[in-house]
Amino acid sequence: MNTGFRSQVVPEYRLLTENQIQEFHRAALEVNEKIGARINSEEGVELLKQHGCTVTEGNMVLIPNYLVEECLASAPSRIDIYNRKGEEAMHLEGRNIYFGLGTDLINSYDVYTGEMRPSLLKDAANASRVTDYCSHIDFVSSYALPHDVPTNTAYVESVKTMFENTVKPIFSTAAGLEDLKFIVEMAETVVGGADELRVKPCLIHYSEPTGPLVHSYGAVRKLFYCADKGLPITYAPGDLLGGSAPVTLAGGIVQALAEVQAGIVLHQLRRKGAPIISGWAVVPMDMRTCTLSYGAPEFRLTNSAYSDIFHWYGIPMWSTVGSDAHVFDEQASMEHAFTTLMAALDGANLIHDVGYMGQGLIGNPAMVVMCNEIISYVKRLMRGFEMNREMMAIEEIRKVGAGGTHLAEEYTMKYFKQELWDPALSNRDDIAVWKQKGSCTYSHKVVHKTMEILETHRPEELPGDVKDKLGAIAERADKELAGIHFVA
Repeated sequence: MNTGFRSQVVPEYRLLTENQIQEFHRAALEVNEKIGARINSEEGVELLKQHGCTVTEGNMVLIPNYLVEECLASAPSRIDIYNRKGEEAMHLEGRNIYFGLGTDLINSYDVYTGEMRPSLLKDAANASRVTDYCSHIDFVSSYALPHDVPTNTAYVESVKTMFENTVKPIFSTAAGLEDLKFIVEMAETVVGGADELRVKPCLIHYSEPTGPLVHSYGAVRKLFYCADKGLPITYAPGDLLGGSAPVTLAGGIVQALAEVQAGIVLHQLRRKGAPIISGWAVVPMDMRTCTLSYGAPEFRLTNSAYSDIFHWYGIPMWSTVGSDAHVFDEQASMEHAFTTLMAALDGANLIHDVGYMGQGLIGNPAMVVMCNEIISYVKRLMRGFEMNREMMAIEEIRKVGAGGTHLAEEYTMKYFKQELWDPALSNRDDIAVWKQKGSCTYSHKVVHKTMEILETHRPEELPGDVKDKLGAIAERADKELAGIHFVA
C-alpha cells in the first residue's frame, strides 16, 4: 500500500528551509536583544520596562529573546473576518489566500476619459462598487487618497464611502488615533455595537513602524488601541533595500523581522491574544531613480521569505501585489500576473494592493477588473485537481474506446464546469469570430466591462438609519479633527 499517496494535486512552493527560517529568527532576536528598537511612546517604553526590557539612550529598548518568543506564541494563529452583514468572509490562517485593494493612491485614472488626475472621493466609491461586483476580490480598501475632502477627514470619508458601496470587509488605514476612533465608531455602528465588531470584525486596520527600527508615537497608539478593542490590525514594516534597510535581501529580511517582532511584543503585552496580522514590504530601491519597485523579483523573494517564516510562527500574514507601470498596459498586466501568482504560491493570507500602479501612487478601476480575472486564473491553478479513481476516468476511457469522442458523454457534462476554467474576458474565439465581434483587444474589453459595472451594478444599500448615523459621525469628525496636527 502506498501510504504517502494524496489524491489532491496542488501546486506547492517554499523558499526557505527550516534551518534557514531558524537562522533568520535568531538573527532578528539578536537585533532586538543587542541593538534594540526605538519606541517613541512613553506608554510603550513603560510597558516594555515592566516586562523586563532594558531602556538605553534615545529610547532604544532591548527586548530579551524569551519575551519575543512568548509574545509570538500568544498571537492567534487564526483570525476570522466577516462582511458588514455578519457573514463569514475570510479565514486568515494556514495557506488560505484572499485578495483585495490597497489604500492611499494619490492619483487616479478616469475610466471614461483616460485622464490621470488627483484622486477624488468618487474614486474610492467607484473602486468599492467595482470590487463589490468582482467575485474573486475578497476585501476592499480605499484605492484612493481623496483630494476633494479635508485632509484630516480623508480616511474617515473613505471608510464611510466604502461602507456605502460594498458589503465586503474593509482594510483601512488612518492618520492617527484621532481619526481611527471615528473609523472604528463607524464600523461599530454598521454591525450593531462594539461587542458585535469584536466578535465579527468587518474592519482591519493597517499601520506600520518606521524603518529602520523605529516605532513611532502614532503607530504605537494605534497598535494599543486596536489591541484594547480586539480589532484586527496589520502591523507591517515597509523597508527599502539600500535606503531604510541594508541593500542585501538577507539584511533587509533580518531588519524587517526584528521590527515585526518588536511590534508583536508591544501588541501582545498590551492584550495577550489580540488579533494581529504580520509580514513586511522589503522592497528594492532602484539605484538609478531612487524609486521603490513593486514589480521587482527581489520584492517577491522577500515576500516569499516572510511567508515561510510566518507559516512557521503560525501567525496570519499580509502580502502585496502591484506594478511599476504608469498606465494600463502590457507591463501592468505582466507584473500583476507574476505578483498575484507568487503571492498565492507563498500561501500569504491577506494579499492587498490589487490593481496598484506607479509604485503605489496610481489607481485605475479597469486594473481592478483585469486583476479579478488574473486572480480567478490563479485561484483555479491553486485548486489543482483530484486524481482519485473516479477522476482518473479509467471506466470512461473504456466506455468511449479507441477513436470515439467524449464530447457528448454524461461524464463530460458532469465534470467540465468544475475542471475547466472559464474566463470572463480573455479571448477564446477563433480568428473569424473574433473579427466579427470587432477585433477587440483585451484592454478594450476590460475598460468597457468596467464602465458597464459602474453604470449598472448597485451594491446592497445600508439601512437608512445606519447611513444617517454614518453621516452624523462624519460631520462630527469634520468638526473635531479640523486643525488637529497628527503626530507621527
